[in-house]
Amino acid sequence: MRICVYCASSTRIHQSYFDAAKRLAAHLVSHSVTIVYGGGAAGLMGCIADTAIEQGGHVVGVIPKFMTEVEWQHKELEEIHIVADMHERKKKMLEGSDAVIALPGGSGTFEELLEVISLKRLGLYTKPIVILNANGYYGPLIEMLEKSIREKFMSERHRDIWTVIKDPEDVMAAIEKAPQWSAAAISFAAVK
Repeated sequence: MRICVYCASSTRIHQSYFDAAKRLAAHLVSHSVTIVYGGGAAGLMGCIADTAIEQGGHVVGVIPKFMTEVEWQHKELEEIHIVADMHERKKKMLEGSDAVIALPGGSGTFEELLEVISLKRLGLYTKPIVILNANGYYGPLIEMLEKSIREKFMSERHRDIWTVIKDPEDVMAAIEKAPQWSAAAISFAAVK
């Protein structure tokens, strides 16, 4: 199994987020998951990679060339793909993935998560999307998504696009239990 993980590069965040990232990496490695992430060495990105590597897991980094020029890439990865830009990075990270997990992050993580939610709404990505709501971090975003459903910008059926969990150890069960999705979602993407 190959899982795309979106997460932060900030090193100044609360330790509890690092703890959640370590627990997630350990959980994924224990299930023989290949972790695909943004290729960085700092913050939750570095934490996920370091923990998985220490435990014998396989980690794939995908990073734009301009980030390597300022040496943001993780130097210990066995597999790293250097791509042209941020758009290619997102596309490459999703390529062949069996699921997406979003850890807490900033604007880049929000953008990745909302893009993959949009792709799934359109039936262009059909795999599970799991939001790891560590410390309630994603509460306001989840409320905004719920508000968009209440106010008819999205339909009730779109709630099946994502699954929210609190504990990293629940991620594989959430992936297994995620509602089926298909390219036919395009037929109800627009709210009419």
